[in-house]
Amino acid sequence: MKHPAPASACARAWLIIRMTRPAFLLLTVVACVLGTATAAACGCGLDPGLALTAGVLAVLAHAAGNVINDLHDARNGADAANLQPMTPFAGGSRLIQQGLVSERQTAEVAWGLMLLVALGGLWLAVKTGGGLIPLGLAGLGLAWAYSAPPLKLMSRGLGELAVGLVWFLVVIGADYVQRRQFFLIPASAAASFALLTMAVLLINSLPDAASDAQVGKHTTAVRLGADGSCVLYVLLILLAHGWLALSTWWLIPPVQALWGLLSLPLSLSAAVLLVRHRQDTGHLRPALVLSVAAVLVHGLGMAAGFWQVARLH
Repeated sequence: MKHPAPASACARAWLIIRMTRPAFLLLTVVACVLGTATAAACGCGLDPGLALTAGVLAVLAHAAGNVINDLHDARNGADAANLQPMTPFAGGSRLIQQGLVSERQTAEVAWGLMLLVALGGLWLAVKTGGGLIPLGLAGLGLAWAYSAPPLKLMSRGLGELAVGLVWFLVVIGADYVQRRQFFLIPASAAASFALLTMAVLLINSLPDAASDAQVGKHTTAVRLGADGSCVLYVLLILLAHGWLALSTWWLIPPVQALWGLLSLPLSLSAAVLLVRHRQDTGHLRPALVLSVAAVLVHGLGMAAGFWQVARLH
């Protein structure tokens, strides 16, 4: 396999960006906006510099996780076995398979990103308190364990749980940077956001299920099959929106957080398409788009509600 070097520094930089699958990094940006908004709504103020730093580090950690996933899916043969990848939702970045980068180069980028996050995270922890250290270690550990041996959580049907925990921690961490302590309200908001990210991973795994099964990668979609995955997807989206409504009724987040329910029609539309095309994953792209859009709308809707409350202080 040939690995031609990019012609310029700009081309190399763009190639690295493509390795991180930038389209999905927006999920982390929204999670950070949500966490920052929950702190502001409680009267904790806003330090833009710290918020930006936390957001950049979270995005870099997400990027590292994506690159690590590409590396190990190349090593286990899952991406090579996938002859009809549904880019950018499923099948990885395809850069290794296209001969644009090598596995060694991919590993170097992953380690470089992890090092940047570790160093930046230590600085941020010094500025904001020691609570970020266990959060950061847990996040980086999950990003690695999601794909890499010996844990390979995704291959054991634990990928959705790992992803949900990661984005739960991102929201909590963004809030902590401003608040300097842990609190119930951001945890409540993070729970519904995390459940929808789990649903995204589940539905995105369905187009890869056949190739994953060929190489012994027993994801949740492989284990449950199309029908079981549909049931779990519906349960996740109902639980996410139901928790937001219930927690607001219990007066945990303010009533303005109910703007997050604007994502419900998107999630239900994705569920209908998923059920309709569950045996023909080639037609799932609209459902995948709606599923991602639902998470973004959910997070931004809640964040908008929290910012409304913050303006009252």
